Amino acid sequence: MIARLAAVAVAATVALGALCGPAAAAEGVAATDAWARAGAPAAKAGAAFLTLTNQGAAADRLVAAESPVADKTELHTHLMDNGVMKMRPVDAIELPPGSPVMLKPGGLHVMFLGLKQPLTEGARFPVTLVFEKAGRLTVDVTVQGAAAMGPGGMGAGAMGQGHMNPGHMNPGHMNPGHMGQGGMMNQAPAGTPQKQ
Repeated sequence: MIARLAAVAVAATVALGALCGPAAAAEGVAATDAWARAGAPAAKAGAAFLTLTNQGAAADRLVAAESPVADKTELHTHLMDNGVMKMRPVDAIELPPGSPVMLKPGGLHVMFLGLKQPLTEGARFPVTLVFEKAGRLTVDVTVQGAAAMGPGGMGAGAMGQGHMNPGHMNPGHMNPGHMGQGGMMNQAPAGTPQKQ
């Protein structure tokens, strides 16, 4: 029984790693879940997101990033300025020991300016992260769909967040009285007549 549970745990770990992307580590810093969103064919900018964990005893800082996919690669954040969200470059991203720092949409991220080719879903490309103490670390970034909000392609419609494909619905089987909070369908009890 224990051997079977161990095998299931290993399989789950491998599957999660394949979904979220490989991990990379520099001296004391680990990078996981590196991803980017696909852009329009004419887009000249893009961004990458990932999680950085400082595994050392002292604080470190991400001070630069480099990638062959763009003319210029910068560290950026989003700030609210008079009710308007604006993107700004930052000199460094602080990495306190033991605390993961997520670079994510709407927050800190790696920005690519002057893309040399479009970021297309399914593509992969390298980004070299430069840390003040840990040195250089190259990570493999996987391009997700344009609406992705996380690694593995989780978009606004993932995990029950309101995604419905009208082509897969039968209007004769929908009952507005069975719609739950956020427009999600509640299952009607067996034998309940459906309004047409």
